[in-house]
Amino acid sequence: MAVARSILVALLAASGVASPTCQDYGEIPGWSMDHPVHPLDTPLLAAVCIAISSAAAATSVNTTDFVGCLALHLPPGIVYTQSSESYSSVLEFSIKNLRFVTPATPTPLVIVKATHATHVRVAVRCGAAHGVRVRPRSGGHDYEGLSYRSLDAARSFAVVDLAALRAIRVDVRSRSAWVESGATLGELYYGIANKSARLGFPAGVGPTVGVGGHLSGGGFGLMLRKHGLAADHVVDAIMVDAKGRLLDRAAMGEDHFWAIRGGGGGSFGIVVSWKLLLVRVPATVTVFTVHRPRNQSASDLLTKWQHVAPALPRDIILRVVVQNQDAQFESLYLGRCAGVVATMTKMFPELGVTRRDCIEMSWIESVLYFAFYGTGKPKELLLDRGTKPDRYFKGKSDFVHEPIPRDVWESTWSWFLEDGAGLLILDPFGGRMGRVASSATPFPHRHALYNLQYYGFWWDNTTEASEQHMSWVRGVHREMEPYVSKSPRGAYVNYKDLDLGVNEYGGDGGGTSYETARVWGEAYFKDNFERLAAVKAKVDPSDFFRNEQSIPPLGLPGGNGTTQN
Repeated sequence: MAVARSILVALLAASGVASPTCQDYGEIPGWSMDHPVHPLDTPLLAAVCIAISSAAAATSVNTTDFVGCLALHLPPGIVYTQSSESYSSVLEFSIKNLRFVTPATPTPLVIVKATHATHVRVAVRCGAAHGVRVRPRSGGHDYEGLSYRSLDAARSFAVVDLAALRAIRVDVRSRSAWVESGATLGELYYGIANKSARLGFPAGVGPTVGVGGHLSGGGFGLMLRKHGLAADHVVDAIMVDAKGRLLDRAAMGEDHFWAIRGGGGGSFGIVVSWKLLLVRVPATVTVFTVHRPRNQSASDLLTKWQHVAPALPRDIILRVVVQNQDAQFESLYLGRCAGVVATMTKMFPELGVTRRDCIEMSWIESVLYFAFYGTGKPKELLLDRGTKPDRYFKGKSDFVHEPIPRDVWESTWSWFLEDGAGLLILDPFGGRMGRVASSATPFPHRHALYNLQYYGFWWDNTTEASEQHMSWVRGVHREMEPYVSKSPRGAYVNYKDLDLGVNEYGGDGGGTSYETARVWGEAYFKDNFERLAAVKAKVDPSDFFRNEQSIPPLGLPGGNGTTQN
């Protein structure tokens, strides 16, 4: 141990760091978002830091030594154990679903509130050395809470919370931005708008969604028909892999880089920052929201919408929210009012959009409009991350490839009269989405007509309320089965759904069953699932980054498609 520390001291002293520890590694001159791979990130230095924390990698879980390892190599104030006074507030800060704020929910042994990439590396290395797996959390919007909870109280795990890793640097000249994973979409949009009114980014409408999780699942929003997925615009990334190494795109290789841009978070490492190519936006965009109740031909409009929305010019998106006895048609057009009215009059005259429905504004104002449903909102609202979960919800998703018949839409109105009724959201594809190969990123559903989302929201914490709303979402999803994608029935990984299935593991420390994981994995990824599992086998064969719906390693010893540690 003394020899290892002496080597570390000599290596770091050469860079001007006196009396260093592993935590000082992050302060060496030369690390920045311009040069995010550390100049001293060598196998020797990695080995030295691991040697200091543990004489040999543990083969079984040792939670006491894991916590001790973190305490030794991380600065004070960023490690929260379950006995810490602030543990609950740190845990709940990024939780968006009250379903997972209960005494019965298995929670992390430790939360590491990282403020530097080095803290992530130490957490991974300590976890690997002492048998404690680590889950990353960025915005906390995981629909099933898998970024901060487990289904199995017997399996200890830790969370690396990235919320404090939120730096954003926009380069207008190159139309690019480096953004850390803990930043929210709202913070990213705000950062872009502060640099240029003519640049934007094609991601989601939820301003508190974490950048890391959104990009990890592909990410789509109101400019997807013009610009595709958010992940299509990732050109580099800095991540910590299962060995605790800091890797950029060149170092991780193209297969690994492919997997992190849509293969879901928590499987391939912890991405700490992303380099994005921004997109040009016009000086003026147009929005409209029109309501068409059931008794004003809403069923006919929904039926026609399925043909029109995916075929509209790429500059227009027309989505629908169906709730109560009302269909709400929402549109963003990358241009002025006259253009969208002319197009709608030609292609969808039945909707009856007029100039009076339109509001012209800047792109950043449109972000605020769809996030908060109003005009005149200050853009500083985009910086509000929220502090407490305020509702319960359950979500599910589908992809539709053939228009759903009118009589089915007509029958849906009865669903919204039931106790516990929620809402549906229909997001159309087409445009650029249909021009990109399904294998370009792990997201395989680009050629669908639209994505169909089912939501139940409730504020009453009684068992009866929960059962009503959960039953409604599952019931509507079941009723739509004949009309959505098949073999497999698709789902979107960013709308995670444990109803699809969960991973199974071998005995103590055993690996993930590939055959079991295929049940949910092919729903999310179709034919891309096998490639993701092959990448996993290459970059994380011990299945260190694991959760109830993480990608399993493919084809390693263990038989029948399973892996063993």
